[in-house]
Amino acid sequence: MRRLLVVSLLVSLAVVTSAAQEKERGRLGECGVVMEEILGVPDNIPQDLLDRAECVIVIPSMVKAAIGVGYSRGRGAMVCRSGKDFDGGWGAPAMYALDGGSFGFQLGGQATDLVLLVMNPRGVNALLGSKVKLGANASIAAGPKGRDAAAATDVTMRAEILSYSRSRGLFAGISLEGTSVRPDNDASRKIYGRKLSARAIVQGEGVEVPESGRRLVALLDKVSPRNLSK
Repeated sequence: MRRLLVVSLLVSLAVVTSAAQEKERGRLGECGVVMEEILGVPDNIPQDLLDRAECVIVIPSMVKAAIGVGYSRGRGAMVCRSGKDFDGGWGAPAMYALDGGSFGFQLGGQATDLVLLVMNPRGVNALLGSKVKLGANASIAAGPKGRDAAAATDVTMRAEILSYSRSRGLFAGISLEGTSVRPDNDASRKIYGRKLSARAIVQGEGVEVPESGRRLVALLDKVSPRNLSK
């Protein structure tokens, strides 16, 4: 009887673990779909800014909802260029989480696809370390749209992170001030099948791009194969 119970528990654990892994793989695959769709519309991310980005963070369907007090939460992935100076091809994705809030009277809800461009090594190092509060630990600005290089203002040129969003739902717009971004090491473990920090994934060697992340990485390699900030 005890042996049957143990076997049953092990089977249940395996099913739960497999379901959790598939959920994260699906989320990572959705990152590639979102980035592809955003880059496929007119007046998208300026090419010169994408070509100077060290890393890209994609958060599909970030939720922002509120009755009186707002909050934001989302899960996605960060992909960085390989090499010590971020001058190589795009590497393996690390999973990331976004959490935060905004205060004041709000009513409604929305799902927003979010893309962040990390524009310099300082921003990358902050994100690889631990939780980063946007606007405090790392400067952030709303990124300009369109392919014209002149769209890059002095504010965006100085920012460590540029933000873009594609909104659905009832809210008109998005604010990331005070929002925190952190490595989601538990999600990365489910993707890679072993414990890996975001730094080990991004800056380590021998970490292969998982199948669920190939669409995103291949797209970035295609549209921005070289880092032109160097």
